[in-house]
Amino acid sequence: MSKAFQMSDIDVEKFTQEIMALRRAANERMGMDDFKHLKKIERWGKLCTAAGYGTAWIFPNPVSAFLISQGNFNRWTNIAHPIMHKGYDKIAGIPERYTSKGFAKGFRRFLDWGDWIYPAAWDNEHNRLHHYNLGEAADPDQVELNLEWLRDSQVPMPLRYATVAVFAAAWKPLYYAPNTLKHLRSTKKNVLGEERQSGALTQLELWNPLNPAARELWLKSLLPYIIVRFVLIPLLFIPLGPIAVLSVLINSLLAEIITNLHTFLVIVPNHTGDDLFLFEDAVNNKSEFFLRQITGSTNFKTGGDFNDFLHGWLNYQIEHHIWPDLPMSEYQRLQPQVKALCEKYGIPYVQESVWKRLKKTVDIMVGNTSMPRQGAISSNQKTSNVKEMSVA
Repeated sequence: MSKAFQMSDIDVEKFTQEIMALRRAANERMGMDDFKHLKKIERWGKLCTAAGYGTAWIFPNPVSAFLISQGNFNRWTNIAHPIMHKGYDKIAGIPERYTSKGFAKGFRRFLDWGDWIYPAAWDNEHNRLHHYNLGEAADPDQVELNLEWLRDSQVPMPLRYATVAVFAAAWKPLYYAPNTLKHLRSTKKNVLGEERQSGALTQLELWNPLNPAARELWLKSLLPYIIVRFVLIPLLFIPLGPIAVLSVLINSLLAEIITNLHTFLVIVPNHTGDDLFLFEDAVNNKSEFFLRQITGSTNFKTGGDFNDFLHGWLNYQIEHHIWPDLPMSEYQRLQPQVKALCEKYGIPYVQESVWKRLKKTVDIMVGNTSMPRQGAISSNQKTSNVKEMSVA
């Protein structure tokens, strides 16, 4: 992407009309077939979990660990993610547990998505703060801004790379679990735009059980996951002997590392690279919102359920950020149309393999490169509620 690109050069009114027309067509198509597609992908994940644990007791091995990991990965990226974004809420006749109102609520939290991340905290941090402040200082997931402490440090470059590698292997409990709860507390207290926290002391405070806020982290996120994944599940294999229990524990720990690396690979590069924009001020209107989601996001290789299953449907990041509340299957249909529309209007549409995007992301994280900045486009069309901007 040319860093000289300016959003004000685009015929934003016509572009917005065509984007909204695509959404209206998607609304008319949506139906039970989209839900059946979700169920199919859910079955794939359950089969991976069953095959993983079904062989994990024999001996520690990467195949069983990967299958367990893929089931865990699928539950977050392909099931929890679109459902909590209200992707299936408009489909009549589906069970409530597949809607944002019923999924992972109450006792179903452990049935639907027993993850490190507390569901209500994820909904606030990701679905609201990240999606509607993309690339701004208020975006809690903006990688370059979050890693300023590493980028601007005097740490030798090999140690910077090592820091990123360690972080990638454990980033769900280290980053998402504590930070999503932190932002949920801030939102409840009406403290928006909280300053970014960094440094060892801050992280110790987040994890210190003597701190009331950290106790919430341990009780709602860390302990439930640790007890279920690394205690109760291995103990289910006691009838097969102590070696079986130990093998399941080792495979579960290995699966956890694989899940962290896998999710890091397909999530962190979504909005990071020297060809994607950071935004210097808040979005003004619907047209600018759409343009920011495109020029601040990247897609990976798209097409085919198996490819998309392995990418967690995060390979459609551009389309997902334009319309967060659509079923997974709709992104497959819309992606070629959005790409063609961007080519028509001269809007940069970044799409590369996940491996190329990973390199660009790591370059940003360690300080080799930086992301270009972009200001707001001028318009008299103001919107009081940014959440309405993605709905046509």
